[in-house]
Amino acid sequence: MKRKLIIAANWKMNKGPAETTEFIESFLPGSEELSESCDIIIAPPYVSLPVAASLLVDSPVALSAQNVSEQDEGAFTGEVATRMLNEVGAQYVILGHSERRAIYGESDEFINAKVRKALTAGLVPIFCIGETLEERESGELEEVLRAQVSGGLADLTVEDMAEVVVAYEPVWAIGTGVTATPDQAQEAHAFVRTLLGDQFGAEVAAATRIQYGGSVKPGNSAELMAQTDIDGALVGGASLEAGSFRDLIANAVV
Repeated sequence: MKRKLIIAANWKMNKGPAETTEFIESFLPGSEELSESCDIIIAPPYVSLPVAASLLVDSPVALSAQNVSEQDEGAFTGEVATRMLNEVGAQYVILGHSERRAIYGESDEFINAKVRKALTAGLVPIFCIGETLEERESGELEEVLRAQVSGGLADLTVEDMAEVVVAYEPVWAIGTGVTATPDQAQEAHAFVRTLLGDQFGAEVAAATRIQYGGSVKPGNSAELMAQTDIDGALVGGASLEAGSFRDLIANAVV
């Protein structure tokens, strides 16, 4: 099955409204052609979502949030609800990123609650998984991924999974400049697809798009995206400059 590439810019805690405006105005020219072969997503910080939404109207580039609450409303200082993301025009939301897991202690169960909440609200979850260097070196790669997939996607239906994007991000390759080799990345992606097949069936596994994340750059995007089970990228540092992100996508879709 041929799956359309999906490449997302995760800006993390970078770019307020002014920088977001500058980036999008620079990036959009030429994005129409790139979007024919690749779904393109930009995920700015919460405060930049409204200006990004206004600039991306009628463009081929979709908008994502970087997180969302598992609650609908109430006394949850600093949290943002799915209906708020709906209101500002977000279409996707990144959930379970390794930084949320490691720094803020988000568990598989907690991430699962967010995934289900996002789906109920009509948002597409970009569901992140991945192992640390210690876990990989101690032979726990498969055990870690199995727990993250089964726990984070618990209680989802086959229909739900049609709306989920998975992002495999080896934690040791995020922001380090160290990238998994294409063979390493492909091996992990193939295993994740096997896990999805075990949990949801072969048809769902074959259809689910699995992104790679971890120091993806213009210079390695083509080789990574050429792998059988790699269907896109979740990009951090290389997405912060419009020309770099455009080149990364252009190289990937060749």
